[in-house]
Amino acid sequence: MNITRKTGLKGEITVPGDKSISHRAVMFGALSKGTTEVTNFLQGADCLSTIDCFRKLGIDIENTKKHILIHGKGLHGLKESKIQLDTGNSGTTTRLISGILAGQNFRTTLTGDASICRRPMGRIITPLSEMGADIKSINGNGCAPLEIHPSTLHGIHYNSPVASAQVKSAILLAGLYAEGITKVTEPYLSRNHSEIMLNFFGANVTTKDTTISIEPEPVLEGRKVVVPGDISSAAYFIAAGLITPDSEILIKNVGSNPTRDGILKVCKAMGGNIEVLNRNDTNGEPTADLLVKSSKLHGTTIEGAMIPTLIDEIPIIAILACFAEGTTVIKDAAELKVKESNRIDVMVNNLSLMKADITGTEDGMIIHGGKPLEGATIESNLDHRIAMSFAIAGMNANGTTTIINSDCVNISYPAFYEDLQKLYS
Repeated sequence: MNITRKTGLKGEITVPGDKSISHRAVMFGALSKGTTEVTNFLQGADCLSTIDCFRKLGIDIENTKKHILIHGKGLHGLKESKIQLDTGNSGTTTRLISGILAGQNFRTTLTGDASICRRPMGRIITPLSEMGADIKSINGNGCAPLEIHPSTLHGIHYNSPVASAQVKSAILLAGLYAEGITKVTEPYLSRNHSEIMLNFFGANVTTKDTTISIEPEPVLEGRKVVVPGDISSAAYFIAAGLITPDSEILIKNVGSNPTRDGILKVCKAMGGNIEVLNRNDTNGEPTADLLVKSSKLHGTTIEGAMIPTLIDEIPIIAILACFAEGTTVIKDAAELKVKESNRIDVMVNNLSLMKADITGTEDGMIIHGGKPLEGATIESNLDHRIAMSFAIAGMNANGTTTIINSDCVNISYPAFYEDLQKLYS
């Protein structure tokens, strides 16, 4: 994929459905009685991996252009798969389904692609084992493939060392099958889509400060789920609108959950012109339209409790920082090292190729903005968020930017390049 400088991005766009919510709608629908209808489902590779896994576990799922229909069989209706489950590139699928499978009365083997088999699963193996789960890393390296055997689970109060929605959700989902109440306390509150949707389906989940509790054995009922637009996907168009000269972009129906809207807070702290319009609420998830206009940005510091609300958006925030006057500091973001790629190293290396003034740190990066970027050949590392971030950088750099393996955007946003082109064609 070759990208050259653009100006004057104009138009209205609707981004695909939220990836986190799409995953959970399939999972919770499968564990419910009756049929769950999901509209605006994200038809990306990761979410299709979730559908595939639950089909192998005996759940009838219809996938049409209009909607997804999940014919749930209740909390104890899953069946043993004749073959191992393959989660593809999806960390969400791997970690959340492990919590569910820990409470089943059958054995499961769980694997994924080369990237998944390098990502740390010890962070779920440890708490699930404390609950009594029989779960192990087959290769003994704390990564997939995982083998999960039947066991009796009991509730625990787990103090998570990381603010991770995937870790928290895996424990809560195992808590559905445990004896007694299960609690998770995080250092900061991570995205809370599981808590909202579990309650929507009929579970009893409560939150007090950063401690989340779930009661076991609820009767979950099928629901109609309308998936809001994914703010992580919208982030690239937010950035494009802010840094591309003479631009004005309206992004419709974006999820604006306060545990996910850190990108909006950061952009406003940097001086970005973003107007939030038409606030709404669907299934407990707030949404809004975002009107973004070209802006003169300045540096800021991003740290602490803000990080879990924008962890997936840090690559595009690093691009924004290159076009902001002054210095931007990103810290407390060591979690970036264990995403689809080591996003700290990948962003530092690639932006350095584009002549940015950027330094990596143990838990983030320091960027001195205001220096023109130069086109370069960028290795995406098969990471969708890296590819999309550098597409926006390339549109605002001198010369040509070439993104290697640019089609990895199919993981979360198959039509990304086409939607981007609509704004300048």
